[in-house]
Order: sequence, then structure tokens, then C-alpha cells
Amino acid sequence: MTATPFFTRTGNTFHPTEVANGPWDPKSLHGRVIVGLLGFGIEQRCCGPEFVPARLTVDMFRLPTIDKPVEITTRLVRDGLRIRVVEAEFVSGGVSMARASCQLLRRTQNPDGSIWSPPNWDAPKPADIPTPTDPRLGMHGKWTTRPIVGHMGSLGPRRLWMSEVRELVDGFALTPFTRVAVAADFASPFANAGDQGLAFINSDVTVYLHRLPVTEWIGFEVVNHHSADGIAIGECWLYDEQGPIGTSTVAALAQRKPMANPSKR
Repeated sequence: MTATPFFTRTGNTFHPTEVANGPWDPKSLHGRVIVGLLGFGIEQRCCGPEFVPARLTVDMFRLPTIDKPVEITTRLVRDGLRIRVVEAEFVSGGVSMARASCQLLRRTQNPDGSIWSPPNWDAPKPADIPTPTDPRLGMHGKWTTRPIVGHMGSLGPRRLWMSEVRELVDGFALTPFTRVAVAADFASPFANAGDQGLAFINSDVTVYLHRLPVTEWIGFEVVNHHSADGIAIGECWLYDEQGPIGTSTVAALAQRKPMANPSKR
């Protein structure tokens, strides 16, 4: 990858670059890079090939600005033979802005017998879908997409492929886990946008994974949205090119001013 990374690093400090800004305020960080950097910090602390990060939950309770340096602190809560639990905190300009909890489970073998699962989606491969020509898709090159059906805000099924085009942290290749972590926040606009635009801003993200992706493309399929009293939940099933990998679920709050052109985000 040669595109500008979302962060550069000096020691234990991360510095946002100009491409790390979000859609709600050009001076604030995008939720996807907050989730991604917390996942990065957790993986640097204690991930290993024998464990799968089965659940990552990120609470985003303040909106960091793009001009402040960031530190990620981690704490190993439990280091068992089968279960590890790690907490991480996102500190921007000396102020806590977000926190994460990650549960990692040791790989073993599936038990005998058969258990029902939903069928794999019948989506075409990313290579078989024409490259979009509209530069606004993927927020002008923050990532790349291959739309399958529907678009953000359409009243019907919504599916797409997403792939990263830049490193999260300069000098660190994306791992399968950080690839999912940095993409997971997309479940909020994809599931919660309506025909009047995106009027919900998510306050958290929870990713469940039964396996890590083995390809660069992550598939999103909207499977749920409900809202009442200005509070929404949205959910997407996640895929790689070999099949299902997990889910991304978000909680969100209504914003007074909808984001325009949800299909162009």
C-alpha cells in the first residue's frame, strides 16, 4: 500500500493524518479509525495464532479531533488457557475518548454432529464486479468498494464488498484482525441510513468473529435495523470471499442534521 496511512507512530504515540477525518465533522476522527486503532493496540498486546479475537466491543463516548496525538493503553484482564480478556483505552490529547473490550478464544476442534447455519450469500466475487467510477464512493479513496445490491439509504436489501487501500498505522501491514476492526464501523451507516440521509451516529461497535478473514475483501450484508425514541440498532453479517466470518452490530443516536447523500458516503 502506498496511500497515506491513517496514523503515523512515534514511540507509543499515534498521530492522525489528514485522511483520518470523519463525515460528521472534518476536524474529528472517523469512527472506523478509532475502532481500528483500539483493535491494533489489543492485537499488539496479546493476540497470537492460537487465539481468535471472537468479540471486540468499542464504546465511543467522545469525538476525538484530528489534531490531537493519541495513545492506546491496554490491560490484560484474564490470561487463561482457553480465554483471554483484554481492555484498551483510546486517549486523545490526554483525554479518554473511547474504550474497548476484547475476548479471545483458543482454537480447538469443532464437536461432532451437525448444527444448522444460515446459507452462504450468493454474492459475486469482487473481481467480477466493475470498479465504481464515482469517487465519492468510499469517501474519496479512504477505502474501496464493490456494490452488490442496493446502496446506503435504499429501501431494500443492501450488500457490498469493502477493501482497505491504506495502512492503519504507517509501517504496519494490515492483519486479518485489524482489517476487520477498521472496517466494522461501516455497519452503522450501511444499516442505519434511510431515504432522507444518515441521521444516526453510532456510539459503539461490537464485532463477533468465528474466524478471521483470509482475503482482503470484507463483505457487508444488512440484516437488521430498528429504532425508537431516537435510538437505533443496526447489524450486518460479515463475509470474506470464502464465506461468513461473523457480524458487526452498532447502537446509534439520532442526529438533528442528517448526513446528505447517504449512497455517496
